[in-house]
Amino acid sequence: HFQAILPLRGTILNVEKSMLHKVYDNDEIKNIYTALGVSVGTEEDSKALNLSKLRYHKVVIMTDADIDGSHISTLILTFFFRYMKELIEHGYVYIAQPPLYLLKKGNKKVYAYNEKEREQFTLEMSPDGKGVEVQRYKGLGEMNPEQLWETTLNPEHRILKQVAIDNAVEADSTFSMLMGDEVPPRREFIEKNAVYARIDA
Repeated sequence: HFQAILPLRGTILNVEKSMLHKVYDNDEIKNIYTALGVSVGTEEDSKALNLSKLRYHKVVIMTDADIDGSHISTLILTFFFRYMKELIEHGYVYIAQPPLYLLKKGNKKVYAYNEKEREQFTLEMSPDGKGVEVQRYKGLGEMNPEQLWETTLNPEHRILKQVAIDNAVEADSTFSMLMGDEVPPRREFIEKNAVYARIDA
């Protein structure tokens, strides 16, 4: 098959805070293993991920471009890092970058992926900024099937970020800090790294 979609219901389990048996008993996580065709255990290592029947070599995480979407994306990445790290190491895991805006004027339309692009495209379409219709996407569900295909599913036009682990030790400690039980280090990390936040009303 060309592409397949596995919708996850609600928020995925935070594996950083869950016991091993709860992770493997979780329906959403079981569905991920089944959909990808992977299992645990190889001839060389009983705990390694078995990729011999892997169905896809591009696993794309698609979430809304808002705070909730970022949280869900982080939970999914935490799961992949802890339980399917081999997928990341092989370069198979990607994050889709859905646009934030659709700009229209007359028959012309263009997608903007950030605030800077929105301003730039608005001026290009109309130097005085008038007559440009701007639609802000708050979620993938607001797009019609054609728009979803154009922006996040069509290999010719979609924007994907490949997930890579440059420093496994650093990544390990960062996931533990962000998704674990210790609040003070997480607060310190957020205060240090959150230069600004733009909250949508």
